[in-house]
Amino acid sequence: MLYADNKPDKLYTQQEKREVKLITKDTDYAVKALSCISVLKKKNVTVKNLACELGISGPFLRKILQTLNKKGILDSSKGKTGGFSMAADPDKISILDIMEIFQGPFHLNEHKIKGKTCKFLKTCLLKRSLDGIESRVREDLKTLTISHLIKRGE
Repeated sequence: MLYADNKPDKLYTQQEKREVKLITKDTDYAVKALSCISVLKKKNVTVKNLACELGISGPFLRKILQTLNKKGILDSSKGKTGGFSMAADPDKISILDIMEIFQGPFHLNEHKIKGKTCKFLKTCLLKRSLDGIESRVREDLKTLTISHLIKRGE
């Protein structure tokens, strides 16, 4: 089977096709870090300990945790006993919240071609279907919280 890349002269075999990702690495690592910090229930978890526990690069993890701190999800403290702790209730932190922090507004399809709104937007049958799917996925992601994930993992 062949997959086109909007370029008639460029075709991909099934092995070469690009993956579509709903969750980026930043979002995935943020969810893992928040779950781990929530379970540990320590006042401060160091980046070094968390990176070791999760198998994530320290500098990359620090950037993610600092972003979560700026958004009010984590607290941070400096010094010898410093680190990160939960600022927000894990019951109130949805996966959609985390996705939108790291990936921007959630959309399955922007309905744009070369940066311009598709001229078939009002009559597009695919758009109607995708909008319905997007709505259901958005609702599921909104109700799935860090606490839910922790409970499923126990």
